[in-house]
Amino acid sequence: MTVELSHAAEAGAMPALGAAIRHEWTLDSRWLTVNHGSYGATPLVVMAAQDDWRRQLEAQPGRFMRLTLPEALRRAAGAVAEFVGAKGTDLAFVENATVGCNAVLRSLRLGPGDEILVLSQAYGAVRNTARYVAEITGARLVEAAIPFPGPTADSVLAAVAAGLTARTRIAVLDHITSASALLLPLERMIVLCRAARVPVLVDGAHAPAQIALDLTRLDADWYVGNCHKWLMAPKGCAFLWARRDRQEGIHPVTISHGFGKGFLAEFDWTGTRDPSAFLAVDAAIAFHHRLGAGTLRARNIALADEATSLLAERFGTERGADAALSGSMGMIRLPLAGPVTAERAAALRARLLEAATDAPLFAHDLGIWLRISAQAYNERADYERLAEIVERMLSDMD
Repeated sequence: MTVELSHAAEAGAMPALGAAIRHEWTLDSRWLTVNHGSYGATPLVVMAAQDDWRRQLEAQPGRFMRLTLPEALRRAAGAVAEFVGAKGTDLAFVENATVGCNAVLRSLRLGPGDEILVLSQAYGAVRNTARYVAEITGARLVEAAIPFPGPTADSVLAAVAAGLTARTRIAVLDHITSASALLLPLERMIVLCRAARVPVLVDGAHAPAQIALDLTRLDADWYVGNCHKWLMAPKGCAFLWARRDRQEGIHPVTISHGFGKGFLAEFDWTGTRDPSAFLAVDAAIAFHHRLGAGTLRARNIALADEATSLLAERFGTERGADAALSGSMGMIRLPLAGPVTAERAAALRARLLEAATDAPLFAHDLGIWLRISAQAYNERADYERLAEIVERMLSDMD
């Protein structure tokens, strides 16, 4: 591991990271994995916990669904709530952050003239949800233009302030953006919306275990987060947290037997599904703590910062944001002239896939940008190898 740990005392209790710990996952050794942010990567020990829950379910499905699941689900929700600084009675499981955002946005009673504020860097699926809700209700979608590259906390706040009006009925704020890897000043953004009496839905898809969370202190109205990304729970494990006074009237995307019986009754049972991803989340939390928890998060952020600067220097370009607005992901502009389109970015990503690495590429105003992630199994050598792959790809295009 090339990044020095900030707390020597904690470092002594941590296992060796980087390539030395890659055996804890089933990652294909023939591939360069520097894209943890998109889908996560589930460790073997967490997969084993999920398999155990599946065996219990299939041993006697009726018994499990009626007698085991209700208590086990609430116990797992309590573990997640403790991890993110909340109470289990205010947190329900959903399959992913997009589902959680759909639940909130599609539960709102909006009408013509009302406005939904989203960020220009909003995740595409969540933006589409807001657009859909606006179209069927007659409301209007308003976009706060977040500067990129080179944003500052003040420029982000100014963009949000400019988008708020007397007609804004909800602000959908990203905690960490997907297509630009920005760690936004969420607490200050929420305060700004509070002053304007605008409820806040936070899309925190990338936040749990990438950064420390205290949802009670943040005091948004609703917060949605994925556990299958940086916390490394099984795929399909996410949560919707709703402040106590904002739970009434919020319904899951699938209406089922719990309709009208309260927030948890509605979300805990939406029909027959495999709940093992939710129930194995405590194993993911334990794994995160075994790798160092806060020290691991600091190490990943430092490694991403180092890697982002390394690649920007190798390419002779720039990084998307400085360390103040960055977490365990980074953005680097590719040294390309020509059209800046989503189609070109997708074609280049296909070239990277052919070279046995999956690093997302995004088209922003000033160019095509490469996004990297840093997780426990990564080390500096991964990004040096990535630089070589990208440089070879670009050379082949000349």
